[in-house]
Amino acid sequence: MAYRNGAFVMDIREGRIGQVVGGTASRVQLRRPGGGPEWEAPFTELRVATREERQADGLWPSEPVGGLYGCPTCPELEAAWREAKAGGDEVKAGDALVAQRRHWRAHMRAGYVTRRVTGGRA
Repeated sequence: MAYRNGAFVMDIREGRIGQVVGGTASRVQLRRPGGGPEWEAPFTELRVATREERQADGLWPSEPVGGLYGCPTCPELEAAWREAKAGGDEVKAGDALVAQRRHWRAHMRAGYVTRRVTGGRA
């Protein structure tokens, strides 16, 4: 399987985004982001979902992460990452980036982006 678990891919047969949950060399198991029933698709019928497709599906912020809908923690985490990166400390910058991504995933789990992008409908 060429896609890692958790990757967002487009099932081109049905025109819908799925999140990879497993698979074999020729078939991939998918589910809707955030849950739902799983389905299988041939590896050859998948491609990585574009940013625009993820944004339309509520899986990508419509504005920069540093200003994510008034979240006070997002700009702090981005500032810590930029400071570590500017200082040339690769380990600290890597740790700061991981913290930023974990925080972003917390927004995703809470449906924070989906509610905002779709105007309140989760």
